[in-house]
Amino acid sequence: MKVTVIIPVFNEKDTIVEVVDWVKKTNLIDEIMIVDDGSVDGTREILNQYASDAQVRVILQNKNQGKGSAVITGIQNASGDIIIIQDADLEYDPNDYGILLQPFRDNPDTQVVYGTRFSNQRKNEFLFMNKLANRVLTLITNMIYFSHLTDMETCYKVFRRDLTQDMVLHARGFELEPELTAKLIKRKIRIQEIPISFKPRDYTQGKKIKPSDAFKAIWALIKYRFVD
Repeated sequence: MKVTVIIPVFNEKDTIVEVVDWVKKTNLIDEIMIVDDGSVDGTREILNQYASDAQVRVILQNKNQGKGSAVITGIQNASGDIIIIQDADLEYDPNDYGILLQPFRDNPDTQVVYGTRFSNQRKNEFLFMNKLANRVLTLITNMIYFSHLTDMETCYKVFRRDLTQDMVLHARGFELEPELTAKLIKRKIRIQEIPISFKPRDYTQGKKIKPSDAFKAIWALIKYRFVD
């Protein structure tokens, strides 16, 4: 079972090296794919250090298109059997990879695992508005798709790459989360959730998701309920 971690990056010069080192130290990942989405803060120059690193592949997008675009590019170019999506902002802990990958090792029928930040097993902190938005979006997902998720918007989505081979993903921004979730559910693919740790950063630290992204996510949930 070969595992690829996709790291979408936009202006993360202060954290990208630490994230890559963190991922490597898990000793669970075969391929690290960094997709730079048009960074202009010096991130691209930092990524040059991985040119001779056999474990790391770097793809540079010509211009900023959004997280969704970067992740889709990563999926299209990944070589792993299993894909993990990893943000570059240090909010999510790669030390959770072990528990997220275990279901794939235990059961060959496992197809998708989400890392949930909302669990009594992990006492995670949240920015109030972001917690509220995540709760509302997950509730809407469950109402529209008759699902039982606790964290639809989680970054830690782990899935078999072949699930997306014939799946057309249109999202360019953060609406990738609801689009991918909607299309998995509509295909009657079971999404297993496992508690993970989470350490949020605020807007002064470079957090990019905005309140307006919640409205885009709601529209995506409604749209993909009726169209593919």
